[in-house]
Amino acid sequence: MDDRIPSWSRKKYNLGDLVKVKRQLRELGLHTVCESARCPNIGECFKKPTATFMILGDVCTRRCRFCAVTKGGPAPVDAGEPGRLAVAVEKLGLKHVVITSVTRDDLPDGGAGQFAAVIRVLREQFPTLIIEVLTPDFGGDEESLRLVITAGPHIFNHNLETVPRLYRTVRPQAVYERSLRVLRAAKDMDCRVSTKSGLMAGLGETESEVLAVMEDLRAVGCDLLTIGQYLRPMKENIEVSEYVRPEVFERYAEAGRKMGFIFVASAPFVRSSYNAEEVFAGINANA
Repeated sequence: MDDRIPSWSRKKYNLGDLVKVKRQLRELGLHTVCESARCPNIGECFKKPTATFMILGDVCTRRCRFCAVTKGGPAPVDAGEPGRLAVAVEKLGLKHVVITSVTRDDLPDGGAGQFAAVIRVLREQFPTLIIEVLTPDFGGDEESLRLVITAGPHIFNHNLETVPRLYRTVRPQAVYERSLRVLRAAKDMDCRVSTKSGLMAGLGETESEVLAVMEDLRAVGCDLLTIGQYLRPMKENIEVSEYVRPEVFERYAEAGRKMGFIFVASAPFVRSSYNAEEVFAGINANA
């Protein structure tokens, strides 16, 4: 472990909790972003158990410099994946499920059809299940986005990840304004959907830049916000610029509440889908 990492950005977990859930996922041929992105919360989440399922394979067509997911040529879409995912939801006893994916720029719909298929299967088999999706930008194609929204997720999440100035360095194939348009379009397509986005701190951004992004998110109707410390998953990824102190995260949370976000989770170990079930409970409490 990097000796520069301060105590507030270190976390330990129980290996036994990981093995049990990993075994069940491998038996079903499923992937989680928890594993692929080397999330520091994996032990805590798997112990509950909860997981963020990653559909459409584990190979991404984009080369974001913060991400540990494998880059390259993805496999064909797996038609059996929605059914196997439903089996996992039942086996793990989940009440709130998060579905994300690698970016699939190789597919005409960006993978939106697979998101929709998963949502429909889960809605049919588990009527009380809360379904959250964390999607790529689908190249900005609104018809692809409409496939997902029409299927009926409860929460639509699309992460901005960082401030506009750092996009070329951190996520060179993404477009800040396009991501904002995706969030606005999702809300316009179905005002009942809670929209959500996430940011990483410690990539070289300033506090004023983060606050400006938060204002941009509120301007497109974003309801929920997560902000957490970026931790370098592998040596090939971009270096951490700063380990942001907890009090800075607290300032972001307070600012977000004043801006009108329904719920803000801002702390070093916060991740986009971390404690997603508790966040949804917070929505209802604050509504």
